[in-house]
Amino acid sequence: MAKTGVLSSDPTVRARAAELKKELQRLVRTIVDDEDYYSVDAIDQAKDALCALRELKFNKQSTATTTSSLKFHEAVSCPEEFRCPLSKELMRDPIILASGQTYDRPFIQKWLNAGNRTCPRTQQVLSHTALTPNHLVREMISQWCKSQGLELRNPVQYGKEEGVTKAEHDHFFSLLEKLSATLPEQKEAAKELRLLTKKMPSFRALFGESVDAIPQLLTPLSGSKSQSGVHPDLQEDVITTLLNLSIHDSNKKLVAETPMVIPLLMEALRSETIETRSNAAAALFTLSALDSNKALIGKSGALKPLIDLLDEGHPLAMKDVASAIFNLCIIHENKARAVRDGAVRVIIEKIMDGVHVDELLAILAMLSTHQRAVEEIGELEAVPCLLRIVRESTCERNKENCIAILHTVCLNDRTKWKALREEENTYGTISKLAQDGTSRAKRKATGILERLRRAVNITHTA
Repeated sequence: MAKTGVLSSDPTVRARAAELKKELQRLVRTIVDDEDYYSVDAIDQAKDALCALRELKFNKQSTATTTSSLKFHEAVSCPEEFRCPLSKELMRDPIILASGQTYDRPFIQKWLNAGNRTCPRTQQVLSHTALTPNHLVREMISQWCKSQGLELRNPVQYGKEEGVTKAEHDHFFSLLEKLSATLPEQKEAAKELRLLTKKMPSFRALFGESVDAIPQLLTPLSGSKSQSGVHPDLQEDVITTLLNLSIHDSNKKLVAETPMVIPLLMEALRSETIETRSNAAAALFTLSALDSNKALIGKSGALKPLIDLLDEGHPLAMKDVASAIFNLCIIHENKARAVRDGAVRVIIEKIMDGVHVDELLAILAMLSTHQRAVEEIGELEAVPCLLRIVRESTCERNKENCIAILHTVCLNDRTKWKALREEENTYGTISKLAQDGTSRAKRKATGILERLRRAVNITHTA
């Protein structure tokens, strides 16, 4: 009989113990290296690993032992589709991001809180930062856990931000007071607020707790009739702090409705430094996640300076500007404003130059529901370019957007039928898409082909 406390000589048990020790080392490194509090899952898994290791050593076979070991083993053997792409661990609270990808809530929330506005897996710019529970995947994970005899722990509530101490609270308000002091003090305070609101979500939340906090932040900019008189570094730090605040969902409405914010962001779009202009565009993009803010920003006239910055074409600003314009044009009234402010010409010229084609085609497809936009697309001879993209591109989304635009042109401008017919006769571009494209692309391509056939039949009948 084996003695109590002596590790079994069974090779399987020894291999299991080695596996547990190796995984425990990895978990401890994760816990030590993680500066944030989101390592709670790693702590739980480390505890489970220790329990499983202890039970192996003392050779206890109780149900509690088996469950403890299996709870740890879930991180080792669970199906790949149940792992979070960020943590590589079993998801407890799966959510859907705007890109359609599923992540575990605490890890994607940490990604967003760090100021990121793209999907980690696809790099797609997010149209909003709302997180939607993925009930289907959670139920599938729950069923898998039951089949394995595992306990799926309830998701930890990560919604609340880590609190601030009284000293940090007092320091925050002392920084706001310095923004009304001398220029050196203003620059120092603005720089520190920028860093604090980037690194600490709790400092972003503080701005929502005081009605005077955002107006105080804007004091260095609003005190001057023109931002040309403001020190460039000071302006950049204040605008970037506004961007950081806007990431916090609870702040979006408050920030946008503070009277001076939108006008100051519009002025910043025309500032001297491209960093300030880019961050102003990013702030408008982030604020426009709310439909009420889309309308407010559009009415304020922000689309014109955004389109001007897009026309300028600086690489550092292009993605943020395109994202802001796309978000704003989701509501109908802003489409009309964008068309009026010259968006169609600028977008088509950039697409023809091969600049940010993916993002700009998405905007053009959205604008093509406006009659004047369709007329401009024809006037600017964009049809051959769009047909070439359909023919040559390997991106299904780009093909879909192009054929959607061409379908609208086909319905509204008979003078373009000849170009469409010649493309089809020479390359079979439209019929290929009608067979192999996305479901939406197939519908649009089929609609164009039917329109062209009817036109031919009418001609022959006549």
